[in-house]
Amino acid sequence: MSGSCVQDLVNALRPEHATRFSDPVFLTVGGYVIELKCTSRTLLAELLRYFQHVISAPSEADMTVHVLGDTELPFALNYVDWRRDPGKTGRKDAICNLEDGRMVLKIRTGVQFLQAPAWAIAFGPTEDYPNQVINFVNTQILNHFQRQGWVACHAAAVCNADKGLAISGLSGGGKSTTMLRLMEVAGTHYVTNDRLLVCKRDNHVDALGVPKLPRINPGTIVTNARLAGIINDEREEELRNMEPDELWHLEEKYDLFIDDIYGPGRISLNTHLTDFWVLNWLRDSEAPTEVKQVELERRPDLLSAIMKSPGPFFQQRTGVFWTDTSPLDTDAYLRTLTGIQLWEVTGQIDFDALFDAGTQLLGSAT
Repeated sequence: MSGSCVQDLVNALRPEHATRFSDPVFLTVGGYVIELKCTSRTLLAELLRYFQHVISAPSEADMTVHVLGDTELPFALNYVDWRRDPGKTGRKDAICNLEDGRMVLKIRTGVQFLQAPAWAIAFGPTEDYPNQVINFVNTQILNHFQRQGWVACHAAAVCNADKGLAISGLSGGGKSTTMLRLMEVAGTHYVTNDRLLVCKRDNHVDALGVPKLPRINPGTIVTNARLAGIINDEREEELRNMEPDELWHLEEKYDLFIDDIYGPGRISLNTHLTDFWVLNWLRDSEAPTEVKQVELERRPDLLSAIMKSPGPFFQQRTGVFWTDTSPLDTDAYLRTLTGIQLWEVTGQIDFDALFDAGTQLLGSAT
C-alpha cells in the first residue's frame, strides 16, 4: 500500500484506544517534553528504568509516543530498503512513504514505526526489542532540535563545571572507552555516548546530550576494572582469553547504567562545548599517541567522523523527509563548531596516554 495517508495507519492501529489504560510517563530533555504511553507493563518498567534521569512531572507534551504490541494491519505496506552508510553491510531499515508521513521497518526484528508531525507510533514485537523503542523515543528529541537548527554529531561527551569535551571517531574507534575512562576524572559528568546535539550561540556553543546510555562492547568492559560485574564471571574469563584483535572486533552490546557504576548525580545532558577530540589513531601504528590542536577549516576531512545523517525518521520543517541520498550540510557543521578547540588524536591506540591528556584538560583524577 503506497500513497496512503497517516490517518489510514492511525485508524488501523487505534493508538489512543490501545493505550487508554496505560499510565503516561513524561520525559523532558532541553525543555522538550515527550509523553510516553505503552501497552506493555513489562516494557514500560524497562523504559522507566532506562529514562529515570529525564522523567519529569506531568505537563503539556510536545509529542506523544505510543508503544503498542503485535498488531496486524488490514493492508500491506510497500517497503523499500534504506541504503546503509558506507562501510556498513546487511539490510537494516526499510521505508514506506505516506502522503504526510513515513513508515519505517526494522528488518531484523520486524518492529515498525509511524513517523509523522502529529504521530509517533511503535508496534510489533516491541517488548522483545526495548532498545529499538528507546532509540525511537530519542529520535523524537533529535528531530525536534535539528528542526530548530542544531546539528547532530556522532560523538560521546563528558563535561565539568568549565569544559565540555566531545569525542568522535570511526565506529569501534574507542570513543566509548575513552569517555568512560574520563569519567574517572574528578568533577566530570556524563553527557552522551553516541549522539550530541550542538548549537552555536553568540559567544559560546551549547551542547545537548540525547538520553542514550552507553551501549558498550566487551573490549570496553574487560579493560576497565570499574565495569566488572556487568557480565558474568564465566563470560568475562572467556573474553579475557580472546586474542586482542578478535576482542576488538567483537560486537556484543551491553547497557551501562551510569548511576549504578559511577553513583547518582553524574549525568548532565546540557553543557557548553569547548573542546572536540577526533580519534584518528590506528591499532597497528608504532608512533606514540599524540593529541594536537588543528583547525577544522583546514582539516575538513575530519568532519566525516563528526557528522551524522539524520536518518529515515527525520522530517524537515518543510514536511519533506530525509532520503538516503540527501547530502549533509558540511557548512552548517563548520559554522557551528567555529571557536571550539579541535584536537586530532593520532598514533597508536593508547587509552592510558589519552586519559593523561584528558586529565590535563579536565582536571585531576578521582
